[in-house]
This record gives sequence, structure tokens and C-alpha cells, in this order.
Amino acid sequence: MQARGRDFIYPKYFRARKIVTNGTRLHVRVGGAGPAIVLIHGYGETGDMWVPLARELAPDHTVVVPDLRGMGLSSVPSGGYDKKTQARDVAGVLDALRIDRAAFVTHDIGNMVGFAFAMSYRSRVTRFVLIDAPLPGVGPWDEILKNPLLWHFRFGGPDMERLVKGRERIYLDRFWNEFSATPKRFTEAARRHYAKLYARPGAMRAGFAQFAAFDQDAIDNKAFLADGKLEIPVLALGGEKSFGTTMAAVMRFAATNVEEGVVPVSGHWIMEENPKATVAMVRAFLGEHL
Repeated sequence: MQARGRDFIYPKYFRARKIVTNGTRLHVRVGGAGPAIVLIHGYGETGDMWVPLARELAPDHTVVVPDLRGMGLSSVPSGGYDKKTQARDVAGVLDALRIDRAAFVTHDIGNMVGFAFAMSYRSRVTRFVLIDAPLPGVGPWDEILKNPLLWHFRFGGPDMERLVKGRERIYLDRFWNEFSATPKRFTEAARRHYAKLYARPGAMRAGFAQFAAFDQDAIDNKAFLADGKLEIPVLALGGEKSFGTTMAAVMRFAATNVEEGVVPVSGHWIMEENPKATVAMVRAFLGEHL
């Protein structure tokens, strides 16, 4: 499965669309037939990360895979990188595709966008898999921020953009190496693929903006939770060498029905380091809650 998935090419029955939504234009891949599932990527990757999972789900699901605003092949607006705004981006995509309800599978910053969507449009999410990243303002967020590995949360601005211009690969290698259990599993081909996408005009600025919005995201998440926790089935997955069971601990502050899982022999980059186990765990959870 790993070799097949790392060509970043979706099956021929997937089609790519440019969908105008909420003042931006998202690159969206759509394929398969059946109950809808939305797959949302995080920083350091794009929707291309989900190829192995999309292939597995498409025979009996309609699979929707957007690139977030400012990332991948989506347009790069000047603002709107708080996750509440990006939840509206996703809502517009589903509206354009005439999809009322969907399951969500998310990773990294995708968790934050998916959570904002689930809280903003509670009746539209059937079940939710969040993978290996905390939620701003939720549970032990303030303690998590003290981890020195997370210095990049505050890295950004015009001077930082100048520092990384033409050196995108060097900057991103730091993430792929330090947050992997086994860095060589994040292959050279994958590194070249994503570095090229993040070298597109405005992409690094947009990536920094995703992190700069965390303070507002924390405010928004606390306001969401003032109206009550999520009640849908939730699977909180952490990489064994990354967030591990902390993911479930975080999500129990935000949801009432949380199942815990750990992706073995993996750090943060679960689809690069152990796609077989990740796909199996996601598939099993979705099958239990159809």
C-alpha cells in the first residue's frame, strides 16, 4: 500500500475541481460513490497525503479531498486562516457538491478545521477521526505550547518569509525529520513533491498564517464548547512516537463519545510512516459507525 500511495496520483475515477467558496478557490478531488467522507490535510503536506486512504474508501464512499486555502493547488488569499473561516470554506465545497452530511478524517491543522466545522455545523458531521495534533484552547493546550519543538507556532512574518524563500525544502525537512519516528519513511520523492508545492508564490506565507491564527482559534474553540461538546462518535488517533494517547485525552475535553487509538511505529506523519495501519484503523472505525 505504501508504494502504491506515494505516487500522489489519485485513481482515474477521481476528478479534480476548482470550487469557489467563501471568497477563495479550493482545489478539490472527488471520487467514489456512497456516504460522503471529507479528508483534510495539515501543514507540511496537502490533500495528496490521502491517496492510500482515498483508494480504500472510494469503492463504497464519496470521497472529498480539498487542499486548504493557501496550500497545495488552492488559491492564496491574503487572510482568512483562522479555522472558523476555513470551516466555512469546507461548507461551501460540500454545498457545491450537494452533500448535506459527511464523515470527517483529518490530520494536523486539518483537525482544527474539521473541529471548527463539526462545531459550527453539528448536524452535518456523522463521525469524526482526528489524527495527531491538538486543538487550540482545548484541554492541555497551554501545556502543549511549552514544548520547545513547537517554536514554529510563532514563526512568521515578512523577515521569516525572506529567510525561507528558496529554502523551503530546508525548512520543511526540519518538520519531516523531527516529527517522524523514522525520518527515512518520509521518502525523498515525497519531500520533493511537497517542497515544490510549498515553494509556490505565497504558500509559505499562507502556512505561517495557519499558525498565527491559533490565538483566535483558541478563542473560537472555547466559545464553541460553551454550547456543549460534540456528541458524534470520535476516533482520536495519535502516532506512537508522537501524540499517542494524548490525542484521546485532548478530545475528551471536546467530545462525549471518544474512542482511543495509537498508530504503531509512527511519529506524526502517519500516512508516510505507517499508512497500512492508519488505513485499517480508520476503516474499522468508519465501519462500526455507518
